[in-house]
Amino acid sequence: MPHSHPSRRTVLRALTTAAVMGATARIPAAAAASPSLRAVYHMTPPSGWTCDPQRPVHIGGAYHLYYLHSDQNNAPGWWQHATTTDNVTFTDHGVAIPLGPDFPVWTGSGVVDTGDTAGFGAGAVVVLATQPTGGDRFDQEQYLYYSTDGGFTFTAYGPPVIDNPDHSDWFRDPKIHWDAARNEWIAAIGRWQSIWFYTSPNLKNWTYRSTFTYATPNIGGMECPDLFEMTADDGTSHWVLAGSTQGDYSGLPDTYAYWTGTWNGTTFTTDGADPQWLDWGWDWYAAVTWPDANAPTTRRFAIAWMNNWHYAARTVPTDLTDGYNGQMSVVRELSLAKQPGGWYTLLSQPVSTLHDHVVDTVHLTDVTTSGRVELPYQGSAYELELDISWQQLDNVGISVGRSADGTRHTNIGVFQGNVYVDRRPSDRPEYSFGAYGQSNAPIDPAARWVHLKILVDKQSVEVFVNAGHTVLSHQVYFEPTDTGISVYADGGSATFSNITVRAFT
Repeated sequence: MPHSHPSRRTVLRALTTAAVMGATARIPAAAAASPSLRAVYHMTPPSGWTCDPQRPVHIGGAYHLYYLHSDQNNAPGWWQHATTTDNVTFTDHGVAIPLGPDFPVWTGSGVVDTGDTAGFGAGAVVVLATQPTGGDRFDQEQYLYYSTDGGFTFTAYGPPVIDNPDHSDWFRDPKIHWDAARNEWIAAIGRWQSIWFYTSPNLKNWTYRSTFTYATPNIGGMECPDLFEMTADDGTSHWVLAGSTQGDYSGLPDTYAYWTGTWNGTTFTTDGADPQWLDWGWDWYAAVTWPDANAPTTRRFAIAWMNNWHYAARTVPTDLTDGYNGQMSVVRELSLAKQPGGWYTLLSQPVSTLHDHVVDTVHLTDVTTSGRVELPYQGSAYELELDISWQQLDNVGISVGRSADGTRHTNIGVFQGNVYVDRRPSDRPEYSFGAYGQSNAPIDPAARWVHLKILVDKQSVEVFVNAGHTVLSHQVYFEPTDTGISVYADGGSATFSNITVRAFT
């Protein structure tokens, strides 16, 4: 039997054990005297545990985001509902799909059925979501829910609309997409090292079509698969297939792997054998993408759960300070660009509307150093943008979240052909990321210049490199007083220029 990812299987077993023992795992009320660690400009739940986001749908001028939520850490829960008009601030609307009496609702996706293919009315929101319904609760099948009030409340349709073919515990997270060329729906369902495709004329009756398999190297189960069409910067149209994987089994990212290719109504054919990665950090999982309502064919948005199943089930500092566990990444804008080698890649940038929330912009003087220099800025929620150039050195970078004595900080830099984020010096006595303290992403070893856009919030760091081909996203639980910034160069001199800090409150 293949190794099972702990994300949901262990959840159910742990909950059963807790029920037998009479134990509870509820998140405690926030300690009033503790300084708040709640993220300033990232989406967080009002309280409780959060994990997988569900792909938003656009209704009435707003994006409706759903996400898995519970009042217990790493426990079965429900779909919570939030809306946003700018992809930065979110308004909570409470429970959309509740925790059922027999089994929880897991990840899936919703669509606005404008053509009334399902018969619930034109404009109904129709959701397919995984539920574990077998005798041992690991028999994962796909169920349908529908909403006729704009996505605020949902009605369960009945029995599963896609049965589990082999009653396994890895048949999950259906992602629905309308194939306009063939006038039918496609569902991509995550399996172990593979994604299965089904098609339907009406969202109720589904036919299996084919399997996409990535056998070597081992990147584990394909959770939260993604499938969409997009027009590239050269005007050509492409299909993109993706999934959140456990790439660390093979020394690869533990995030969102994607392939560009073609869909012929039955099978997906990739442009290349190996995937590309939308993030190289440890904490950009269960990601979803959705079209920009103003440019649906050329631009998409993306959001992910900023956590990792290697340590996600632990109590975190915000459990005690703010009564919640988990945040989403900043929303990104995605574009598809043709590369010099002829392949196509997704480029990421923080959503442009983030700048509408900037409360102060500071331009700092250029710095040239062969050591370490503290910058004249203190803050806990900001965007830091700069250029770094050098001729010959061993290591160069910038430290954020620096304590007054310099002992605590998170380093972002370039070393031996890699961009890295090292959060280990920021570890707190009660919380350490251990072996997952540093991540690396390849960069041209001949490069002598890099542009970095670094998003720092009270509990996270996201680094966008150059044009956004490379991003590294991480949780970091900064101490409230760790607000300094410094730059450093080892084994040579480097110049830090065009340093701009944009603050958020």
